[in-house]
Amino acid sequence: MVRFLFIAFFVLFTSIFASELDSNKTVSIDTKIESILGSKIYNSNKDFINIIFEPKSAYYSDNRLDVVKVVQTLKENGLLNLFFDKPQTITMSFSTDGSPVFFVKLLADTLRSIGYYRYITKESHMNPSEFVWSIELTSEYALDPTILRKELNKRGCDIIDISTDTPASWSYQIDMKNAHLNVLKLEASDIINLERSIYEKWLDVSVINRVVISSNYGNNWYPYISFYDRSLRILKVNKMDRKTTKLGIDIPADTVYIKISDLYTLKNIKNGLNIEAIGSR
Repeated sequence: MVRFLFIAFFVLFTSIFASELDSNKTVSIDTKIESILGSKIYNSNKDFINIIFEPKSAYYSDNRLDVVKVVQTLKENGLLNLFFDKPQTITMSFSTDGSPVFFVKLLADTLRSIGYYRYITKESHMNPSEFVWSIELTSEYALDPTILRKELNKRGCDIIDISTDTPASWSYQIDMKNAHLNVLKLEASDIINLERSIYEKWLDVSVINRVVISSNYGNNWYPYISFYDRSLRILKVNKMDRKTTKLGIDIPADTVYIKISDLYTLKNIKNGLNIEAIGSR
């Protein structure tokens, strides 16, 4: 009898707990939607919001609200407009608990891949628990979080949370526990050609011992090569103030990435470089 009462109490407690959890989920998602839309728009469309977000449990993954999915649903149903009538100054803030140097490099690459080239750093600071990088740019539309997530996913990152104060001010919390640069990874015996670019060339050399770099005909290459660990802490720099046609370099221990450039100008390697990867580690 006692055992029966215990089981009955346990089932009842579990049911109540699950009900409260569902209730908390409902409150959490509604609060997030209201914070994104603003109270006026949210209250005017509350019934419609309840319909399009049914079931609300579908917007949770691993007990965490998928805010990007929430924003996408709002956008697809005409409740969130990311376009402006005329160009505006947009503020975007990104926060993480990862390496600040790596974070800024990773985000700069991500923004460039989306088409954001012209922005200025408004602010950057380190809190006890996170690093925050804020930028400003002029645009006719706000950044679409689904596009941002897609590009971040290519780099092992994801968006944990999104908040907005105004249609032109957005904040993103980024998970970068598995972050990596979206660059070519060299394997032993790879031979590749690096074509002309207006940016320095980055490569993942985490599994090779040595690279041989050859400058193509017509170049005037003055090597400037930097070696970085997984968090983009600089380990070593090789630079040569003389024209070079071929250069062999042993990869220092703990190196994950190298950046290949020119001591003076990238125009000196306008015809590209050839890279040969040698040995495994």
